[in-house]
This record gives sequence, structure tokens and C-alpha cells, in this order.
Amino acid sequence: MTSTTPHSLSAIVDQIFADRRITRQVQQDLMAVLLGKAHISHQEQVMAERIFEAIQQGRLRVVD
Repeated sequence: MTSTTPHSLSAIVDQIFADRRITRQVQQDLMAVLLGKAHISHQEQVMAERIFEAIQQGRLRVVD
């Protein structure tokens, strides 16, 4: 994921929730995209928080 737009980031997040799981590779890609930016938009921050909260609550599984 080298150039992820908010729209494609949203599509990835939607797919993660549709699958109810996230692979380690997708997790690393999302972190690279979000941490590689000088500024994270509010929408991007909400998407990241939604994923992490779902993992903590057991609604998403992290798989290899």
C-alpha cells in the first residue's frame, strides 16, 4: 500500500469488518500508511480507532 487515499483506506476498513478479521500483513500496511503521514485526518483517526477497539473487544480476529 504505497498511496492509499481516504476512499481506498475506507474500503480496506470496510472489508476488514466484513471479514471480521485482519491479517498481520494488512495490519502492518495500515500502520505504515497511518504512521507514514505527517498529519492524520479526523476520518482516518476514527477508522484506526474503530479497528483497534474492535480487536480489543474481540469483534475482530488478528490472523497470520
